[in-house]
Amino acid sequence: MSGSFFIALVLAFLTAIGGRDQLLIARLRAANGSRGGLPLLVTGIACALATGALAAWAGGYVDAMISDAAETMLVAFALGLAGVELLWPNREKHLLEPTRSLGAIGLVLLARQVSDGPRFVIFALAANSGAPLLTGIGGALGGALAIVLGWSLADTLESLPLRPVRLGFGIIALISAVVIGLTARGIVV
Repeated sequence: MSGSFFIALVLAFLTAIGGRDQLLIARLRAANGSRGGLPLLVTGIACALATGALAAWAGGYVDAMISDAAETMLVAFALGLAGVELLWPNREKHLLEPTRSLGAIGLVLLARQVSDGPRFVIFALAANSGAPLLTGIGGALGGALAIVLGWSLADTLESLPLRPVRLGFGIIALISAVVIGLTARGIVV
């Protein structure tokens, strides 16, 4: 059971590296200087915790409703979506006039995080682990740690090789999805 916590923590953190939410926090902190301080960080962490909890709740809810074979196919589908999201190029433009409204920033972060790779991974793990609470806590903390990293690195985050990292994790997620899906169908034993 505690393995669910650590696996979700690590996978959510790793798949969030270079994500749209992490880059947004880094760019807002860099653009706002000292005004992009603690309130921005707290907003980012709150959004990561909320979306991680939502993904785990949805995974636990689905786990209770469907059979094991359907659950495994759903996990494969969720991992496939995570892989596609990780492989998708992030072509966002830099902020011209950064907002200082924490409410607006929070809404944008929530919208981005609900459909990103780390939340799909949390959903898949919660649906498959039998421990959605521990998975949710671990996944939410992993997402929050990625936000803290983006906030901490601000100006230097985009100078790191984020794209190759995301491509690697995207390929791993897609391969995992295919293997899990073929196993669920009985094609691979």
